Formats: sequence, C-alpha cells, structure tokens
Amino acid sequence: AGSVKTGKMPEGEKTRQCKQEEQQQKEEEQEGLIEFYGSYQELFQFFCSNTTIHGAIRLVCSKKNKMKTAFWSVLFFLTFGLMYWQFGILYREYFSYPVNLNLNLNSDRLTFPAVTLCTLNPYRYSAIRKKLDELDQITHQTLLDLYDYNMSLARSDWSTLSTRKRSSRSLLHHVQRHPLRRQKRDNLVNLPENSPSVDKNDWKIGFVLCSENNKDCFHQAYSSGVDAVREWYSFHYINILAQMPDAKALDESDFENFIYACRFNEATCDKANYTHFHHPLYGNCYTFNDNSSSLWTSSLPGINNGLSLVVRTEQNDFIPLLSTVTGARVMVHDQNEPAFMDDGGFNVRPGIETSISMRKEMTVRLGGSYSDCTEDGRDVPVQNLYSSRYTEQVCIRSCFQLNMVERCGCAYYFYPLPAGAEYCDYTKHVAWGYCYYKLLAEFKADVLGCFHKCRKPCKMTEYQLSAGYSRWPSAVSEDWVFYMLSQQNKYNITSKRNGVAKVNIFFEEWNYKTNGESPAFTVVTLLSQLGNQWSLWFGSSVLSVMELAELILDFIAITFILALRWFHSRQQPSPPGPSPNSHDNTAFQDEAPGLSAPHRFTVEAVVTMLPSYNSLEPREVGHE
Repeated sequence: AGSVKTGKMPEGEKTRQCKQEEQQQKEEEQEGLIEFYGSYQELFQFFCSNTTIHGAIRLVCSKKNKMKTAFWSVLFFLTFGLMYWQFGILYREYFSYPVNLNLNLNSDRLTFPAVTLCTLNPYRYSAIRKKLDELDQITHQTLLDLYDYNMSLARSDWSTLSTRKRSSRSLLHHVQRHPLRRQKRDNLVNLPENSPSVDKNDWKIGFVLCSENNKDCFHQAYSSGVDAVREWYSFHYINILAQMPDAKALDESDFENFIYACRFNEATCDKANYTHFHHPLYGNCYTFNDNSSSLWTSSLPGINNGLSLVVRTEQNDFIPLLSTVTGARVMVHDQNEPAFMDDGGFNVRPGIETSISMRKEMTVRLGGSYSDCTEDGRDVPVQNLYSSRYTEQVCIRSCFQLNMVERCGCAYYFYPLPAGAEYCDYTKHVAWGYCYYKLLAEFKADVLGCFHKCRKPCKMTEYQLSAGYSRWPSAVSEDWVFYMLSQQNKYNITSKRNGVAKVNIFFEEWNYKTNGESPAFTVVTLLSQLGNQWSLWFGSSVLSVMELAELILDFIAITFILALRWFHSRQQPSPPGPSPNSHDNTAFQDEAPGLSAPHRFTVEAVVTMLPSYNSLEPREVGHE
C-alpha cells in the first residue's frame, strides 16, 4: 500500500493570499482617470438613465415592453429630426444676412447742396461758328428736299455760294456719307426719288450708318421727324466739337448775360461762388456752391434763406436744331459729384417763378456679406474717368466710355477722355457712328455688363424735391421789373414773357432723414433661437447639449478602441497547440486574446485535512 504525503498550508500564507486577492479586486472595481464602456449597449443604457434630456429615460425603463420601447424610440428620434430641421431653417436665415432698416430723423443746420444751372441751348461759339454755319446750310437743303420746308436761318457769311463749294470737300463730304432720308416703315427700303405721291405717313425718317468697308449698315430710324432731325444734327454737331484740339476754346462764359440776379441767404453771390463748364447739348452751365473750401450753410429753412436766381431765357444766337425748348435746366446734387443733367435735371419755364423746396435724405448701407455696395469704388472693376468721388452713374458712364475706346478706337465726346485716347471724329474715324450705335444697343441690353459691374455706394446723399409755380413778374409789375433788369444788365429784352425766369431753391425744414441698416440676425440672435428650439423640443439646457456631445465622443472612442483591438487580433499569429507530453492545464490559464477583454477565472481548491500521525495505526496484514 502506498502512502500519501500531504502538507498543511500555513495560516499566514493563506491569509496573505486572501488579502492579495481582495486588494486586486478593489483595484479592479476602482474607477480610473479615463474609463470607457465595454459595449455600445452599456454606453446608451448609461446615457438614457442619467441624461437630463426629456424622454431619454423612457427608452430604458420601458425595455421590458417592446411596444413602448419602439414607440418612444420613434418619438425620440422624430423629435430630434424636427428640431434639426428647425436648426437648418435658422442657419439658412442667418447666412442670408438679412438687415433691419433704421429710420432716424435728425435736426441740425444743413450744408446747402450744389446747384447747377444750364442755358438749355448750346451757344454758337466763335471757334466753331463757320462749321456750324455750313451744317445749317446743309440741313436747310435737306429739309427742303424731304419736306419742302424752307427753314429761315439768321443771316451770316455762310450764305454765299463759294462757302458751299468750299464745304463740299470737308463737311459736306461726311454729311453725304450719312444722309438723312425717308424709309419704308415695314422693310426700311429707301424712298425712290420719283414718288412724290406716296403718303408721307407710311414712311420713317432716319439715317444709315455703315461700317468702314460698307459691308454692314445700321439703320437709325425714327417715327418722329423732329427726333430724327435733332439726332442727325447732333451727330454731325458732335463731330464738329470733337475736331477742336483744345476744349478751352469753347469756354465762353457769359455769366452776366445769363444770370441777372443771384442771392443766397439774403446776400449777393459773386464769381467765387460758382464754377463754369460747357455741355454739348445744354450749353453754358454754372454750378453754385461747388467750392469745398467755403460751402454755404442754411441758417434757417424757408424761401428767404436759400438760393434765388433770376435768369435770362431769351434765345439769341443759339442753335434751334439741337433744342426745341426754351428756359433753363436746373439740377440739385451733392458736392464732389458731377452734374448729369440728363438724369436728374428739370426745366425751368420762362415767365414763371419756380420755387423748389428740398428735403435731405442720407442712405447708409451695410457692406461686406450684407450687400454688394462699395465704400469708395476701389473694389469695382471699372476705372473712374471722372475727377469726382464714386457714384453708380459715374461708374456706368466710365464703363461705357472704356468699352467705346476698346471697340471703336475712340472716345465718345459726352464723357471724359481716357488716357491715351482721342475723341471720335469721322475725319479720323470714318465708321465710329456705326460702332457707337451698335455698342449703345448692347449697352442698353446689358450685354457689356456695366449694370452688374457698377455697384451702389454704401453711403449716398439724395435730395427730395418738390416744386411750385407762379407767374413772374405779374402783369401789374412787369414793366418796372423789366426796366430795372435792362438798366442793370444793359440788355434790351425783346420778349418780356419769354425773356426771364426766376428760381428759388431752399430747404423745407431742418430735419433730414437717415436710412441706416443693421444686422437682423447676429450670432447672439442665432444662439438664442437655437436655444429656444432645443428647449421647445427637449426642455433641456446647455448642459444637456454637453451631455449629448459627451455621448458622441464616447461613441467615437469605443468605436476606435474596438477597431484597434480587431486590427491587433488580425495581426497577432495563433498560439501553437499543446505537446503530447505536456499536462493539460489549460483550465487554469488565461484565454487567448480576442475581441473582448480578458476574463478573470476563479479557482476554488477543496483541501481535505489528513489525520495526524498519532492517529495512524498500523494495519495487520492478515486482515487485508
């Protein structure tokens, strides 16, 4: 019989081993500095049980009822979808950059604006008088041929036949290249010379402009004969002006014979208060209060504290074919802005006192993302040809002039001359008229893109005008008024009713309106609206948003850790199998690393205490 030798584990060793196991278990149960959940289920269960977002707890407490769980899951995510749909609407509104219009009424002493006054008819300047006489003679013959109308003109030296022969080699040659003719209304066919019986109402009148090689022609036709004659005459008149080498030759200011009286704020005006310039169609023009060093200031509103002018409207030695009206043209504009008489001017009737009251209005726009306005025009891709500050009209005209120089090789006389260019003149540029009218049609259709390139200024000042009219001078006072004016200016007025006009320009009140813009949707407004939507749908606060952000970060972290473990398990080779001679003790070894964390195994040892040596008695062999 074999004997079994056993040993008893000392009490100290057993106690020490138990303490080590308890210490190890406490360390495992203690939370670390950074701890992640073992699965997605644990993550979402913890979030739904502890978050302050309303409705999330229902996903956990009703997990034993699948119908309720499904209902609350659909309701929870549907609420999230609706909330973020509202978020999208708020973000879209924010990035559309809406503005609020602020209206302010200010009261202060106002700086008087600049006032430009033109004679409304061009003058026969001495530098071009001979050529104008030749053009009048050609026009006289043209009207006689087309309408059998014998136009009476002022007697001049051009009436001799020798002058016409001399002009045949100069002006007449170019006029014959662009003749005024009648054309069929339907197909623009030229009128035969031997058809005087045709009804003149069935025809249009105009002129033809052809390219330099005469391969393409542009028909400039008009339904009104008056408009056709004025446009045709203006075309040749501009060519005559463009032939002048020096524009100062047209500077023939005759202030005293045009402005009979000038008073501002009950004080007399002088030459230091106005500047003079020449307009091709409106003649001599005078701008008052354009000197930035000493601007007028209205002390009080009312007609007696503004600008009062008495102007001469009688037309002697003017050009009747360019303008068919009489009077004067007035425009009110801001300083350092050109006077575009075609756009903002209005006519003053002769024999009438015109009282114009003004109201100042300022507009301040937000730039940047809120609008496409420009501060000073430097960011506009159009060169400013005017010696003034940027305005939208300045930009549009500069854009057309630059395209004119690029396409036609010369500049239009009405606009400033770019550097290195010259004005169009058919003695040098034969087909410039054809190029101009083709380009003008493209400009009006915005083919050139000038209306898109030129943006509105962020700051602009406008004047709202209202006018009243009365007869001046009255029937009982006209005799002594005209007598005093003729004695003062040494000019005998032949037509009293059409000889003079009076203009009063004044502020209606000191109050002026400022239209400003402010952002309607700021960052603070956006956050407030987002918070309102979050509270509406979930009844939570900013800390609830942080909880949701924490959930997202934990989800990303768990995904990254699991992916890293999976990648590591794919890279590590499988362990070799046990050898035949080795003992099978795998039950006491850790499991091979896998997708989950290593498991802990608890081994319980049952120890049977053997009897002591004193209790062991020898057995007899015979009994066995």
